[in-house]
Amino acid sequence: MPQGQPSVVPDDGLTTRQRRNRALVMVHTGVGKGKSTAAFGMALRAWNQGWPIGVFQFVKSAKWRVGEENALRTLGESGKGGTVVWNKMGEGWSWIQRAPADGEPSHEEKAREGWEQVKRDLAEERHRFYVLDEFAYLLHWGWIDTAEVIEVLRDRPGQQHVVITGRNAPQELMDFADLVTDMSKVKHPMDAGQKGQRGIEW
Repeated sequence: MPQGQPSVVPDDGLTTRQRRNRALVMVHTGVGKGKSTAAFGMALRAWNQGWPIGVFQFVKSAKWRVGEENALRTLGESGKGGTVVWNKMGEGWSWIQRAPADGEPSHEEKAREGWEQVKRDLAEERHRFYVLDEFAYLLHWGWIDTAEVIEVLRDRPGQQHVVITGRNAPQELMDFADLVTDMSKVKHPMDAGQKGQRGIEW
């Protein structure tokens, strides 16, 4: 196991073990590919530790069967690691911004419903590891208040790790988070007119 040396040892009154095992808020943002992929890689590690995992998939259509969902659901049902609950937060805020049908909640209302479920699960300590996939978009669009999200995450009980993905994560969220990775793009096949393909994008 790598033994990294911290550059700063905070005067927080915690022991080394307590500080090492502190629950984290992590953000994967930026324009490059790999934000969600990295978060799901962390979820695999959490599954291996036997932690209950909650995935909350925002923005991407509920009809989109991503490979990570199939893999993590299968692992969760195997009984060999942690459980996996995959929450498809609805098609309302998919990449294709379809207008809701008459009488249906707006995209913003559906997003808010998803966030309310996350809040309930955090309050109940339902999971040990959370993936809020593409959640940063909702904050960037102003559909969910960043200050409220920070307050909920700061006050969450127990040992619950949370990773948030998506472009344009607000600066306030990044300042609050324990770990922030900005995925930059150097080159992508789409730059040469190639569309996404199975096994790579899904």
